[in-house]
Amino acid sequence: MSDGRELTTAQLCARIPAASKAMVYRHVDFLASEGILEVADERRVRGAVERHYRLRLDRVAVDADAVAELTPEDHRRVFATSMAVLVAEFNAYLDREHSDPAADLVGDRQHAVRLSRDEPEELIADLRRVLLPRLRHQPAPERAQCLLSPSHFPVEEPPSSSRPDR
Repeated sequence: MSDGRELTTAQLCARIPAASKAMVYRHVDFLASEGILEVADERRVRGAVERHYRLRLDRVAVDADAVAELTPEDHRRVFATSMAVLVAEFNAYLDREHSDPAADLVGDRQHAVRLSRDEPEELIADLRRVLLPRLRHQPAPERAQCLLSPSHFPVEEPPSSSRPDR
């Protein structure tokens, strides 16, 4: 929904078939009550009110100060949630009748790179330069939405001489 799409809870249920409808409805209610989702439209359908929700992008961004306050357990939960969403989206893609990972150039690679203390910022800046123009692409008949989920974290301790004082 980060592209401005408006979806009903039923449409969200269809996108996440592994989750029970009750769980999706509970989560949508919670996200709406917290202001992360907002009602974009309401329509009467067979006597019931069908709500179309929109993601409030201003409420989903987490600034550097908030990230610095997270505990290791908070980071574990955030990462686990991200991975669960990624798995659900990938399963929904594979469950489509005409999914074709080879033709769709599906990628699931990991690359271990060696970076100095300053180089992650350079890498992130490079990725932003490449990604930001594409994030501005508007929906069009020839464009399918693709999910790109980069993660970055050290897999080994840096040499003690380069470790900053804490």
